[in-house]
Amino acid sequence: MDNTAPVTTYYLEMTAAHQLREKPQPEGLVVMEAEQKEFRFNRYLYQLVGEPWQWVDKLSLPDAEWRRYAEREQLRTWVAYERGSIAGYYELEQQPQGNIQIAYFGLAPRYVGRGFGGYLLSHALRSAWDWNPEQTRRVWVHTCTLDHPGALANYQARGMSVYKTETE
Repeated sequence: MDNTAPVTTYYLEMTAAHQLREKPQPEGLVVMEAEQKEFRFNRYLYQLVGEPWQWVDKLSLPDAEWRRYAEREQLRTWVAYERGSIAGYYELEQQPQGNIQIAYFGLAPRYVGRGFGGYLLSHALRSAWDWNPEQTRRVWVHTCTLDHPGALANYQARGMSVYKTETE
């Protein structure tokens, strides 16, 4: 990977639940919410899914900061399993003014390219809209050129639109 190339960040949003273009659930893939909050599990998921994409900014955080992040009421975590193994995960963060951010989203390395990402993203968007339907006004996420080459296309295929780009 060329670390000298400029990095472009894309900010995407969906402003109505009816904009969601769902991908069907692949056979054998089950998505469950981790209802019992455990910061160590979030840290493990972050490392498992983020390693190929250099998600390193949070790895050095002390346990207390991980706990504050992962165990608060405004954060919910879902995990995708295939035959009992972790295939991927996502975190949703409830924010002010009816915003919900897909804070983290991705597949475990051995599951990339197996057709699970579209369904997992569909599940994430549906869960975001269902979290507090009376108050949710927008679901948003950001991705960048360091992410999986298909990430931006997946977000757009599910009905999200780019509202801002930044290049550094």
